[in-house]
Parts: sequence; C-alpha cells; structure tokens
Amino acid sequence: MALYSEKVMEHFMHPRNVGVIEDADGVGEVGNAKCGDIMKMYLKIDNDIITDVKFETFGCASAIASSSMATELIKGQRVEDAMELTNKAVAEALDGLPDYKMHCSVLAEEAIQAALEDYQNKKSNQK
Repeated sequence: MALYSEKVMEHFMHPRNVGVIEDADGVGEVGNAKCGDIMKMYLKIDNDIITDVKFETFGCASAIASSSMATELIKGQRVEDAMELTNKAVAEALDGLPDYKMHCSVLAEEAIQAALEDYQNKKSNQK
C-alpha cells in the first residue's frame, strides 16, 4: 500500500490557498516541537462567513496537505461551523493519513481554531 493517498499527494503537490492575507481578520499559528512543523492560518471574515483563507506551512507532505484541505473545508463556511472542524474530518477528506502523521491534521485543526479565536478576540475588543 502507498504511504499517502492520491488526495494527500494532490494537496501536497498542488496545495490550495497558499499565501498571506495582509489585512486578515483572524490569524493563528501553531507548531509541533517534536517534528518541527509550523502552520499559520489567515482568515478573512465578512458577516461571520469565511470569505477567504490562506496558509503558510513549514513541514512535511502531510502537514502541507492537511493545511490545504482544512482551508478548502472551511472556505465559505460560517464561523460557528468552522469551529466544529476536527482533525478527523481533515484526515477523512484526504482519504486518510498514516497513524504516525495524524498529528499533522491536529495541527491544521489547531491553527484554524487559533485563527478563529483571534478573530473572536478582535471582534470582542471592537465593542
């Protein structure tokens, strides 16, 4: 059996939504000290809808693919729905990850959660 699914390889070789949103409404950065992976997510939100999402990831194929897929899963979603995104949903959308690479999907979930928390904090401070 191949180490990675075709979807993982597709998102690794041709990642979606790579880049920076300069005036992001929410930014989240997480990392894993053991493997060295770092993910940064940028969100543009209008009326509680995620209108744009970009990422920068320094890491392995699974980390890049997880970041790419996670952005695809939340783009166009309501903030409250994006908050429900799980690492399991990311891994399933990629047709699975090897057990020892599941932490990459966890990082994607955590980066999105951090960006959403940043957005919520900024929104609260504007009131």
